[in-house]
Amino acid sequence: MIRTTLTALSAAMALFAIPAVAADMSAFTAGPVFTEYGKVTAVESDLPVSADTQFKVIFDAKDGAAPGDVVRTFDSVARFINMNVAAGVPEENIGVALVVHGKAAWFLTNAEAFARHDPDHLNDSAPLVEQLAAHGVTIYLCGQSAVANGIAKSDLLPGVKLSLSAMNAFAQLQQQGYVLVP
Repeated sequence: MIRTTLTALSAAMALFAIPAVAADMSAFTAGPVFTEYGKVTAVESDLPVSADTQFKVIFDAKDGAAPGDVVRTFDSVARFINMNVAAGVPEENIGVALVVHGKAAWFLTNAEAFARHDPDHLNDSAPLVEQLAAHGVTIYLCGQSAVANGIAKSDLLPGVKLSLSAMNAFAQLQQQGYVLVP
């Protein structure tokens, strides 16, 4: 019994020793809308997107980013817009709401406010947030997260709006016909 358990344990440990295969991102290129963010690739899809598609989607951002990186969900918003415009959907047919809470809250703040959170680094997500807002993405910061983190409305980047809470934003947007992108 002990030998069987040790053999199984050794086999399991060997699986963890195998290095992970890195994703091949060489086919991904800048998109037609966001040229520095949201890289995409062409796909021969079995579920094609027609040019008259109307999107109303919500993205949920709660995780922050490491210094030098942008918040992954923010980049996913750029990727969603890039890939659909590249597939032939007009940008004006793509309605996106970005609801931000938790650790991601700080990445919606201006340089002065971000320095209170992390005095040693810049908010590398700020340029992307500004581009998203300029392209019509509605960005809501959870008011509960803002208060919990000491973030005032005046600390927010241009175009960022404050909601009562992330929960309220999700509920209200879904009542307006938006769907949550998991």
